[in-house]
Amino acid sequence: MAQPATESTAPKKPAGTKPAAGRPADPPEEAAEAVMGLDMVLVDAARGPLRRLVPPAGTALRFGSALARQPGTVAGRAGELARELGRIAAGSSELAPGKKDKRFADPAWSGNPFLRRAMQAHLAAARAAWELIDDADLDWQDDERIRFTATNLVDALAPSNIPVVNPLSLKAVIDTGGKSAVKGLGRMIRDLANPPRVPSMVEPDAFTVGEDLAATPGAVVLRTPVFELIRYTPTTETVRAVPLLMVPPTINKFYIADLAPGRSIVEHYVAAGQQVFMISWRNPDERHAEWGLDTYGQAILDAMDAVERATGSERVSLQAFCSGGIITTMVLAHLAEIGRQDRVAGLSLAVTVLDWSRAGTVSALMDEESVKAATEKSRKKGYLDGAQLAEVFAWLRPNDLVWNYWVNNYLQGKPPPNFDILFWNADTTRMSAGLHRDFIDIAIGNALTEPGKATMLGTPVDLSKVSVDSYVTAGIADHLCPWQACYRSTQLLGGDSRFILSTSGHIASLVNPPGNPKSTFQAAGDTPADPEKWLQQAETVQGSWWPDFMTWLGERSGDEVPAPAGPGELEELAPAPGTYVFDK
Repeated sequence: MAQPATESTAPKKPAGTKPAAGRPADPPEEAAEAVMGLDMVLVDAARGPLRRLVPPAGTALRFGSALARQPGTVAGRAGELARELGRIAAGSSELAPGKKDKRFADPAWSGNPFLRRAMQAHLAAARAAWELIDDADLDWQDDERIRFTATNLVDALAPSNIPVVNPLSLKAVIDTGGKSAVKGLGRMIRDLANPPRVPSMVEPDAFTVGEDLAATPGAVVLRTPVFELIRYTPTTETVRAVPLLMVPPTINKFYIADLAPGRSIVEHYVAAGQQVFMISWRNPDERHAEWGLDTYGQAILDAMDAVERATGSERVSLQAFCSGGIITTMVLAHLAEIGRQDRVAGLSLAVTVLDWSRAGTVSALMDEESVKAATEKSRKKGYLDGAQLAEVFAWLRPNDLVWNYWVNNYLQGKPPPNFDILFWNADTTRMSAGLHRDFIDIAIGNALTEPGKATMLGTPVDLSKVSVDSYVTAGIADHLCPWQACYRSTQLLGGDSRFILSTSGHIASLVNPPGNPKSTFQAAGDTPADPEKWLQQAETVQGSWWPDFMTWLGERSGDEVPAPAGPGELEELAPAPGTYVFDK
């Protein structure tokens, strides 16, 4: 299980709204939430670490100007901070961290006068910073940018990150006779020697792909230069006639959908009588620099052809995750344009953003300079390295994904806990320069919201012509793909949509197996234009959305037929999880 995530010092707000006084604490699985998601627009990967600590010049100027116009307010905030620091020095301050802020959970932070004052001074300064940002009342993009910078600065300066101050570090040194410091230093040197140059979130040998991860039985039935197609072995006597083709993201490996047994989406689908096929993308290198959206769109069509040959079905259902959902939706628009949309029985999009207007922090961080730098860097190398993206994702939530492990790995000299999602996250892949360029073009121009502004395989993309039924899922705590942005897909697509809102975040909203008594999701009978109206009428359902999706898909998957013994016209080339999944 992942080490519990810490509560960020910074209150987080949905794009376009005022921040709340504080954000809710995250469940343990949320330690992984910043490691997937908007993998195609993280242009910050090309800018280097300094960008995290220095806001864009224009944003900094507008922030300073806004405060300069309010000298009385600034003076008042300074006075409040000075008075609070005085109370802290006198020992009369009542400032305390949130109940679920794990950074200061050790009793020494409240029992030791020196540590208590250090903690309270940090909390007071952080509160003053957020109040000044609120006072500036910037537009949504500048607000997101300045909060991103402030979060990194404030969280980095927390006294819990200092070895000679953190009581956990001091206790570990005493208990181990100094060995913890030696081990921690060694871990730090190893981590800093190679990208992504952040504390390791899981040991590299914690799991073995094909044994305790990506272990659902099956076989590769097609291999192309771009992908392998995996057919999973049925485990029921009968199966649904219409098969399901799953399209994973284009960063990281496909087995986010096939984690440890009992937590595997694929395993659950197969057990429910669904014929399941999975695309496993090849890890591109400089030889594949020109692979763009058309390359990956054609790959999905090739996979659909193969699934039809393997099953004899003339129709296929599609389920796609994150950036895979963007490509899949564009392919459907292409099929609608050429009159072949009847090949698709149903579409499922998970944590996928198609409308990039105010799509959160990552969207706000994009500007012309960073876009040019990112595309030029990937063009020269032929790809965008997944390790660079992993570094950026980590710094989107520094308390959860950097400083939490800084304390555990370096200050205490402990190995990070084993967690399957974090192991998958560390198993990064590259993104071809062509795909990186195309994704950024779509995001910057918000091209999928305007008919004909984007193309797929030579045809204009008009999402309103995608008339197949869709099942759209999002996480209410997802800070990378805000649920409101995911919801807007229901308004862009032309068919009937069912929208599911999980109580989890980005990744935990996917890896949400039945049996967890804390799992819930929200659903409603229709999808009005305003996501808040949808939320008001939505009902909370106990449990995982996986069985709900199986019910929805079953209604669109035809009759039950005897489970096939093999892959029809295709042949088994290698046992699952195939060979591409092992490419480094």
